Amino acid sequence: MKAKPQNRPPLQLLSVIIPARDEEGCIASTVEHLFVELRLHGVPHEILVVDDGSTDSTWQKLSELQQRIPTLRPLHNPGPHGFGRAIIYGLDHMAGDCVVIMMADESDDCRDVVRYWNLLNEGWDAVFGSRFVKGGGVIDYPWLKLRVNRLANLFIRLMFRIKLNDTTNAFKAYRATVIQGCRPLLAPHFNLTVELPLKTIVRDYTWTVIPITWRNRRSGTPKLKIKEMGSRYLFICLYIWLEKYFSGGDYRRTD
Repeated sequence: MKAKPQNRPPLQLLSVIIPARDEEGCIASTVEHLFVELRLHGVPHEILVVDDGSTDSTWQKLSELQQRIPTLRPLHNPGPHGFGRAIIYGLDHMAGDCVVIMMADESDDCRDVVRYWNLLNEGWDAVFGSRFVKGGGVIDYPWLKLRVNRLANLFIRLMFRIKLNDTTNAFKAYRATVIQGCRPLLAPHFNLTVELPLKTIVRDYTWTVIPITWRNRRSGTPKLKIKEMGSRYLFICLYIWLEKYFSGGDYRRTD
């Protein structure tokens, strides 16, 4: 991680982006718990839930939620669909000067969103959560998925010579200036979770790591299909690796 800058202007609005596809069983509780936590700590915010082509009642539940949660802004991604595309759609429509990307299935802890906000306000450009540092943890993580995760993250650490050990986790926070500095965003699927933090690091933004807790979903089905993602993760890693070592610093931050 890099030394944080000083005298950054205070942030005005946090955008929380939640991509959702067929999450009728959990989206209401995810949004409600998040809203209560952010309101309790006085965090100015908007909650952008991006419906990514759901075929169940997700959109209907979001419309009902909007009647009682004033900071909720449901968005409908018209397509093409994909986890990364849904997040990019949310990034394109957010009003905040910082953003947290969060899962729809309640696997991420709402209390960590407040911690992200506080650290960004200390001056960091990005804050990365890790489930695998002291103080972090996982609950009911499928053993095969866990093994694949640790191998993939070890590969990324060695490839980029970084200490971050949970790059693949989507639950991270960024200033809006970082998001703009990482464009164009290429990954249409779950590989966006790798593209954003690696570009943040390679393009010389400041970042820090905090321990977070992850809990396996209690309803619905996982959307990440490991066998479909290997080559896509590798493509993004190679793309950013080439930028790191062969672009001559053309894409690094200039401010």
